[in-house]
Amino acid sequence: MATPIKVLIGGVALFLLLSILGWWTAALIVLGALALPVLAYFALDPSQRRRLRAQGRKRLGS
Repeated sequence: MATPIKVLIGGVALFLLLSILGWWTAALIVLGALALPVLAYFALDPSQRRRLRAQGRKRLGS
């Protein structure tokens, strides 16, 4: 799926959250969705983080 389509879908989802749930609830959901991968990354061992970074660099080079 192309990146602009993903952004569009995310924008529509955010608009629906804002209109249905209210500003504070939508903001908490968005912050939770952003914080979850960050917390999962910091839960990894240093060797696992190194391997994950190396894998990301390998994909960028190919």
